[in-house]
Amino acid sequence: MIAMEKQAEGRRPRLGRRVLIAAVAGCAVLGGALALWPWERTEAPRPVAPAPGAQALSAVTAGVPAALPDLAMLITVREARVRAHPEDAQSWAVLGTAYVEQGRRTADATNYPRAEKALRTSLTVQAKGNTAALDGMAALADARRDFRAARTWGRAALKLGPKRWTTYPLLIDAYTGLGDYKAAKKTLDRLLELHSGAAVVRARAAAVYRDRGWREDAAAALYDAAAAAGTPVEQAAWLERAGQLAFERGDLEEALRRFQAAVRLDPDQRAAQAGQGRTLAALGRTTEALSAYRVALDRQPCPQYALELGELYESLGMAEAARAEYDVLGTRVADEAAGGVDDDLVLGAFEADHGDPREAVRRLRAEWQRQPGTEVADALGWALHMAGDDKGALKFAMVATDRAHGGAVRSALFSYHRGMIERDLELAGPARRHLQEALRINPYFSPLRVPLAKQALAALGEPPDEPVPTPQESKEPPEDES
Repeated sequence: MIAMEKQAEGRRPRLGRRVLIAAVAGCAVLGGALALWPWERTEAPRPVAPAPGAQALSAVTAGVPAALPDLAMLITVREARVRAHPEDAQSWAVLGTAYVEQGRRTADATNYPRAEKALRTSLTVQAKGNTAALDGMAALADARRDFRAARTWGRAALKLGPKRWTTYPLLIDAYTGLGDYKAAKKTLDRLLELHSGAAVVRARAAAVYRDRGWREDAAAALYDAAAAAGTPVEQAAWLERAGQLAFERGDLEEALRRFQAAVRLDPDQRAAQAGQGRTLAALGRTTEALSAYRVALDRQPCPQYALELGELYESLGMAEAARAEYDVLGTRVADEAAGGVDDDLVLGAFEADHGDPREAVRRLRAEWQRQPGTEVADALGWALHMAGDDKGALKFAMVATDRAHGGAVRSALFSYHRGMIERDLELAGPARRHLQEALRINPYFSPLRVPLAKQALAALGEPPDEPVPTPQESKEPPEDES
């Protein structure tokens, strides 16, 4: 009997577990059955699909790059909206700004007259307090390289909304184009106070740092911007700029990685495609470089890309192919001029090296009067040199390269131009120094010009050995060079 009781006690735990398992299973079945009754069924809320073009709308209003398909959808939706509601000033402003972004991303300047019409309609419908349209007009002026107009529109927008952070990047671009680097830095400081966390703000900071010669700070800011980007398209844009910076300092492998990553994220990132062409050419991978440039030009026929490809062909001894690209450049400049774009900088650079230097001087003098930025100073100095005015050329080359004149950016091309001008002025020491500096900044800065820089340096030879001045000699006052 005792044995039987012990045996029963040994079964109780197992029996209890079976009962518990059965009960749980029954509850699960019952719960599942009840869930199937129509009047008891509860479904998890489904995520609401974003409205067509909503992502592009967020990007456009924040001043960041938008995906081309989303942008096209946004334009379609807003065009329908303003047809049905022509008094909707905000929709007109969004439509105009979207046209600007589409024109910028595709290099199709026919978008710019449409943008201007939409934005001016917005300002007509709502004349007061329309900061969105004022921002759009500033963005349009920046895209057209009309930096004085961009400054005017941007300042008008800030009067209405001093804390509207999206206006500040537009003003930074305008001040930079006008060569007012102090104002650009001051505007950046205010922007960082208002909205330092946004990826687009960090990217704008990187551009200012680069212009001040702070290359490490610029690279760090761009990496932060890419990490903080809200969309793959935005991230691709900041990676492309990081690739540009890497190329400018001669780090070809890093540049190529950044450009390739940008294209993977956004196949429509044609600036990165052209960057790949530039970098592959420097690496000696010529066939791949030519292919990359052609892809970029096919989808974004930018005059600058045509100039670069033409010079690559010229460096390879392919004169006929080079002329074909230079013809493309002329056609594209004419098309962009019809859309209100100021292309005198790129056209002047082309004429100085491959066309009529006197025509280059005429165009670039007028450009300097309109917007005296560092790039214009460099291009005008080189055009004067090619036209035979080396003394006048040196003045502008110094503006482009001397910190005292605002030329803080570390540019191999600018140093090369100054060195070659100084060589022809028989200033051997400065010429040697600036040509060496160009090759030190970026030994691959141009397929045409790097060999010329090396030849010029070889001809200049080593600096002469000069005796160390005695203490008495060192006390003598320097001669007045004026």
